[in-house]
Amino acid sequence: MNTHTSLWQKELAQAFTQPSTLLDYLNLDSKMACSQAIKDFAMRVPRAYAECMEKGNINDPLLQQVLPFSQELVTTQGYLKDPVGDLDSLTHSGLIHKYQGRILLITTGGCAINCRFCFRRNFPYSEVQLTKEKEQQALQYLRDNSEIHEVIFSGGDPLLLSNQRIQQLINALSEIPHIQRIRFHTRLPIVLPSRIDAQLISIFSKAALPIVLVTHCNHPNELSPAVKAACLSLKQTNISLLNQSVLLKGINNHVNTLKTLSEQLFACGVLPYYLHVLDKAQGTAHFDIPQQNAIDLHQQLQEQLSGYLVPKLVKEEAGKASKTLLF
Repeated sequence: MNTHTSLWQKELAQAFTQPSTLLDYLNLDSKMACSQAIKDFAMRVPRAYAECMEKGNINDPLLQQVLPFSQELVTTQGYLKDPVGDLDSLTHSGLIHKYQGRILLITTGGCAINCRFCFRRNFPYSEVQLTKEKEQQALQYLRDNSEIHEVIFSGGDPLLLSNQRIQQLINALSEIPHIQRIRFHTRLPIVLPSRIDAQLISIFSKAALPIVLVTHCNHPNELSPAVKAACLSLKQTNISLLNQSVLLKGINNHVNTLKTLSEQLFACGVLPYYLHVLDKAQGTAHFDIPQQNAIDLHQQLQEQLSGYLVPKLVKEEAGKASKTLLF
């Protein structure tokens, strides 16, 4: 049994978990945050991510994504605990099956960073995440449903799993004949780039099935030299790298910001994939912008970028068999 603690695990253990310590690090007044808001949704911010923030700037676009504010405590009509209908699509084995041909594995409830706009901030992970006990049920469900051709590792963040666990799950899925590829949705390459270690890259490069990795990057300031190096190391192994962003008020709802993000992602070997309007989770209304504003922004992007650099503008609607294109 491997008991070695890797660099990324050590860095994760040193993450900021209290607003006051993060604000002190940034030379800001600790009273600017709302400690009450972390009682229901904990705060976690890796130091590698905090290092990308501008000290002394409470409006820093990275800080605004992770710092708890009192607006989270406001109950807003139309904002729900399960805004995308995940719970209605759960199978008995803890899989989320709502898209034809694809299925989500909720591999863990943990994240390296707790984004305050998270649409699963109220998700009952302890009840439904894939445990080793549920694993055989889940694999049997996949064997019995031959129309499923893609398995999506979700969470939480699936790259919080150990390399050994990731290897085990990839191997198990590779033995199911109708599974054609595996997709990971993860924020770790962006917020904790040390997670992309040599062993993980080796596992992906030697996988029997094609690996697609979707990063979650919302602002060009997140693309530090370490993040760029991590993405390029993945790209060199022929992994397909895509990115999805969330459109967030006061953070990236400006055409120049989105344009720069797309261009810098491409320089890292990552293709812009989705630009999501906000999933209306309770406690996140202060991040939302009107849908028409999102459409206008997207149209401006189309006018200024090559087509392959323009992400699809989408929203998720509970009960729908696919994401809804908005433009």
